[in-house]
Amino acid sequence: MSAPNLANYPITDLKGVGPKAAEKLAKLGIASVQDMLFHLPLRYEDRAKTYSIATLMPHMHVSVEGEIEQANITFGKRRMLVCQINDGTGRLTLRFFNFSAAQKNAMQPGKIMRCFGEARRGRVGLEMAHPEYSIKDTLQDNNAADDTLTPVYPTTEGLKQLSIRAIAEQAVKLLQKYDIEDHLPAQFRPNQLSLKEALLLLHSPSHDVDLSQLELGQHPAQQRLAFEELLAQNLSLLKLRKKSQAVKAIALPPTNPLETEFLAQLPFKPTNAQSRVVSEIKQDLQKPEPMLRLVQGDVGSGKTLVAALSALTAISKGFQVALMAPTEILSEQHALNFTNWFTALGVETCWLGGKTKGKERKETLEKIASGQAQMVVGTHALFQEQVIFSNLALIIIDEQHRFGVHQRLSLREKGKFGDCYPHQLVMTATPIPRTLAMTAYADLETSVIDELPPGRTPITTVAVPDTRRDEVIKRVKSACIEQNRQVYWVCTLIDESEVLQCQAAEDTAEQLTKLLPELKIALVHGRMKAQEKQQIMADFKAGTYHVLVATTVIEVGVDVPNASLIIIENPERLGLAQLHQLRGRVGRGDIASHCLLLYHAPLSNTAQKRLGVLRDSNDGFVIAEKDLEIRGPGEVLGTKQTGLVDLKIADLTRDKHMLPSIRALAFSLLNQYQDSVDPLILRWMGNRGEFAMA
Repeated sequence: MSAPNLANYPITDLKGVGPKAAEKLAKLGIASVQDMLFHLPLRYEDRAKTYSIATLMPHMHVSVEGEIEQANITFGKRRMLVCQINDGTGRLTLRFFNFSAAQKNAMQPGKIMRCFGEARRGRVGLEMAHPEYSIKDTLQDNNAADDTLTPVYPTTEGLKQLSIRAIAEQAVKLLQKYDIEDHLPAQFRPNQLSLKEALLLLHSPSHDVDLSQLELGQHPAQQRLAFEELLAQNLSLLKLRKKSQAVKAIALPPTNPLETEFLAQLPFKPTNAQSRVVSEIKQDLQKPEPMLRLVQGDVGSGKTLVAALSALTAISKGFQVALMAPTEILSEQHALNFTNWFTALGVETCWLGGKTKGKERKETLEKIASGQAQMVVGTHALFQEQVIFSNLALIIIDEQHRFGVHQRLSLREKGKFGDCYPHQLVMTATPIPRTLAMTAYADLETSVIDELPPGRTPITTVAVPDTRRDEVIKRVKSACIEQNRQVYWVCTLIDESEVLQCQAAEDTAEQLTKLLPELKIALVHGRMKAQEKQQIMADFKAGTYHVLVATTVIEVGVDVPNASLIIIENPERLGLAQLHQLRGRVGRGDIASHCLLLYHAPLSNTAQKRLGVLRDSNDGFVIAEKDLEIRGPGEVLGTKQTGLVDLKIADLTRDKHMLPSIRALAFSLLNQYQDSVDPLILRWMGNRGEFAMA
């Protein structure tokens, strides 16, 4: 009989895994023995060392050994088995709430009990609740002592640590008896470890293994698995890119008469960085295969201008361009910008969002279908079934909150006409850490706008507790009256919320109007009609108002050079990228600008770190790396969309040193070791890799 394939060996074939346990294991993504082997311990406990009871302190997780003095069942609010042991240095009480008669009968006075658990303060001295234990006849009988570190596994409700450990032990025995296929060619394995060696070590490390290395995820066995997981993820995205390049697109020559006309009407010249990135995009657009390019730059680096110049390359050849933004407000602002820029060129821009209803919606859909609307701006509503494009050649995705790989693919399918697919340009609102760009965006080429337009001044950022609110209001008055500048005051929620302790924007506007009667104060938030919002923002830019009280709707798309002060309330509620984006509303002229972070004490450690980073740096690329360190990739990229947060073993912050060599190896495997590629993707990515393997 041939050796079983552990990937297809059902977990239900193991002892103790009935239908209920299988259901709980399924919640952890465990359906096979191989799944169990890749479900690695969270941490390890050293149970071989025995502590004397006298040395115990509350919250220590330790092994103790002592003689059973008594074991009794008590009846209070709930039935309980209480056992007392003594090791000669002191007594320890052990409490069990769920127990059997057999357990009680085994706890005979005079026998030796060895147990492991957390010491806690009790009514009389220290106690342990539900420790793991074994009973022996004498102190000399040492066969119960553990000769390996004890693994502690991630688990789920109703699945006890003892149960999952017993299942893992059976899986490890099967791995020892049989083998697991190593898809990574031997010459590429980090530390020369095979997959089997790495898994066996991590499930049952011996006592001489460096525990601190294991806890930090830096043991060679952990690094071996992290390397392979990141490699599989890279391979899946690179295969996607290869597939994308294997299809056709409309080649768009770089000659563009509309561009000359457009640039002539601008009151400024594009920066060298903007010109370089536009040139990179044009090189992609003239190829007969779809462009897949990511453009990133810091706040205010001029990504919208790059998008406009790219759009004109397609429009000047008679094709349509679609720009999709994640929110209605942002898409409305883009539509306004493009209308202002393109109308004089004879290019028609239209907007389609969830709010577009009735007759207006029907007319907009007709314009898109006929090709009359050349620049189509909207939210994801653009890609609903009833939206039909006439000849879409370029899709621009403004990824303020990041769309994942699968969304990018579905957009591409939507724009297909004949046997051609549209080109894709993805823009980010704030920089993405290099480590994430190399993983989550490995299917895209990257362009970086690494230069701000001339005349921008660094912004001074200060964190102030909200107990000093009166001083901040005086500062607003001084900025407006004495310095003749304008101010943003940002509130993080529209509605009053006791739970989040966020000051409502309406209340703040009302309060400032009373306290500063000499100033003109405007209010803008996401629930207003688009026209009303746009009018208020236009009036603020024109200098009609001194102060604009707003929710985070002003995060993007507002450029007021005379605004030199921004107050952000409850900054502890926002991520670093969003705070940096909001701060970028000021510092757009040549005057010294300030950002006041008006926080509510006490701040959590994470919030303190976040505000400290913002105070110390104006560089979006530095801030992006720090944001990744503080929050992790899932939150930085948007948890659900990317699949990246499902990394089982790798940690992008910890393992970023591996990425360049992984990237190089991924290309090498795709070219020379193709038989290894799909098995690696399947093992680590599961269903998430199906697009790459289709």
